[in-house]
Amino acid sequence: MKPYIALVSKDPDSAYGMVFPDAPGCFSAADELDDIFAMANEALAGWTESMIEGGFPLPKTRDLSEIKADPEWASDFPEAVMVIAIEPPAQARAAVAA
Repeated sequence: MKPYIALVSKDPDSAYGMVFPDAPGCFSAADELDDIFAMANEALAGWTESMIEGGFPLPKTRDLSEIKADPEWASDFPEAVMVIAIEPPAQARAAVAA
């Protein structure tokens, strides 16, 4: 399973916001730059747990180039302050392997 890509944005006087194109409905925020990865991991773990408990299949993760080419997300890249990759939570890897 490929890593989840997160687009990180920041408006003046706001926290860093994160969205995950391959995890619909999963988002997070961090007040400090140092907290981005911890908050992203926490959000993905919670989202994955909810998906599995609800009996929903986990969407396939895509390469960065695939997400950039997706018209739904292409316009978000110029405004992102960074793009990060987060390893799938253990329960996501187990669900995909099953």
